[in-house]
Amino acid sequence: GFFFKGQDVAVVGGGNTAVEEALYLANICRKVTLVHRRDKFRAEKIMIDKLMKRVAEGKIALELDAVLEEALGDASGVTAARIRQLKTGATKDLPVKGLFIAIGYEPNTAAFKDWLDVDEKGYLVVHDETGSKIDGVFIAGDVHDHRYRQAVTAAADGCKAAIDAERWLEAQG
Repeated sequence: GFFFKGQDVAVVGGGNTAVEEALYLANICRKVTLVHRRDKFRAEKIMIDKLMKRVAEGKIALELDAVLEEALGDASGVTAARIRQLKTGATKDLPVKGLFIAIGYEPNTAAFKDWLDVDEKGYLVVHDETGSKIDGVFIAGDVHDHRYRQAVTAAADGCKAAIDAERWLEAQG
């Protein structure tokens, strides 16, 4: 979110993850648009209450019964989110500089379950900061982060994993 300070962004999703992300970004960004495929949120009531307060303040806009059709951009990055209304099929381009996909709590780790340790919630188990049970395979970001699931922690993990991978490669010869 820090990289989009004072800019317009969009968050896609309707559960706790998306609402939490939208609320966080509303403190940093000029405006946040929350895009959700249903007309009701799956988030907890307390989160929805906080969301509606920020909507009333004008910090968050809602695009309900809508899906992200396409992320548009150029060499500088994202420039818009193409949104399609599910009831009418109409599309519109929402000018944004940042796009956050916040759909669900289930980490995308199924492809690794036969090789890496996975906990009861589906997250990869980290050994010694960024390592895995396989020498030379490093874990970073949302695939292991139960608590924060934020881009900033994922970026920090990626940096740590890159340093660990570099050290591992140097040790190989």
